[in-house]
Amino acid sequence: MLVLKCSGCKRKLWKYEKIGMGEVLRCHKDRISIKYNLIKTGSKVLCKCGKEIGVDRGRHIKMISNAFTYRGTKQFA
Repeated sequence: MLVLKCSGCKRKLWKYEKIGMGEVLRCHKDRISIKYNLIKTGSKVLCKCGKEIGVDRGRHIKMISNAFTYRGTKQFA
């Protein structure tokens, strides 16, 4: 389970179950367990501080790589 945080203000964004190796390029909505500090305007996903975190693409959120940090462990399938 990973905890994603905003790179600007360090607020928690959500808890995410990452499966497989590699970077966090998209977050599938069905793997997000807890949402903390999010604002959704249109298709943009923002932190409460106003920093754009990603773009909602329906079943997943396409992440902006320098907009967030994460800690935790990844599951290897």
